[in-house]
Amino acid sequence: MISFPAGYSMGGVRIEPATVLAPMAGVTDTVFRRLIRNQGGCGLIMTEFTSSHGVVATTKSRTRKSVTAHYLHFEPEEHPISAQLFGSDPAVMADAARVCEDLGFDAVDINFGCPVKKVVRCNGGSGLLRDMPLVDTLLKTCRAAIRIPLTMKFRSGWNESEFVYMQMARMAEDNGLQAIALHPRTREQGYAGRSNWSHIAEVKAAVKIPVIGNGDIDTPGDAVRMIEQTGCDAVMIGRAASSNPWIFRQIAEYLATGEYFGPTEHDRYEMMRTYYRMLVEKGGLDVVGKMKQFATYFTHGVRNGSKLRVAVYHARTAEAIQSLVESHFESELSRTETAA
Repeated sequence: MISFPAGYSMGGVRIEPATVLAPMAGVTDTVFRRLIRNQGGCGLIMTEFTSSHGVVATTKSRTRKSVTAHYLHFEPEEHPISAQLFGSDPAVMADAARVCEDLGFDAVDINFGCPVKKVVRCNGGSGLLRDMPLVDTLLKTCRAAIRIPLTMKFRSGWNESEFVYMQMARMAEDNGLQAIALHPRTREQGYAGRSNWSHIAEVKAAVKIPVIGNGDIDTPGDAVRMIEQTGCDAVMIGRAASSNPWIFRQIAEYLATGEYFGPTEHDRYEMMRTYYRMLVEKGGLDVVGKMKQFATYFTHGVRNGSKLRVAVYHARTAEAIQSLVESHFESELSRTETAA
């Protein structure tokens, strides 16, 4: 029997199974989140990380509806869902958290992990890991502003000479946060090298609130090993989910049977076709650009996928891209059937 937690609770919100889709800029919009939700196996999904200043400014200058139409838009089937915010002004962050609560999110998460320079320059994301007093004030102010669960995602530190993960974890617990997620790389590392899972184990041993482990989970076996090695309460998966949207379902199958399916060519065809159809139906900002972006992710493992990627990159309309996907897979699938 494979050992894995059934779920975890953040305040009054129960998350089952104990798996979380990580917030990813430019990836985890409502269409991708619903694609993941529809596969099954994912307990909690999260929005793209969203500027607290942008949320507040948009709310004041236009209508609340215009906020929901962009980063913070979600559909009823996405529950439970958490809104992730970044910023460095406690009052603004608190206002943005209230907006998220009013919009119906199940939780609010604060980003202390983003390593991108333009975010760090504004003292957001992992930039805040160099200012523990400000982190403390942010957590206190936001916790007092909302009734729904407040959580945070953070890195181990700015660099290997400035680890702050233990201090961050204890500060979160002391300020009444309901869960924390640790990506045990430093800001200096970015996404290079290996994440240090021992940091997750140290944090889990030090606090009583749920600890979610994140980093280098590419297969169901990795998810199980993280639980076994760290004792964490749940696992969070980011980049692997963008190229393998089945990973949460695979984890569920692995836990139930000890095995998990690998997507067939037909599965990949259905995934691309479904995602593109959902994009077109939603409409909005740069549908064609989004289709090209996800062609990079979804064609990994596809026979002659490089040819399809090139063709998609050169297409100019959503209809042309959908036609390319149809013709490519019809050709590949018929070739497989003939060979069989």
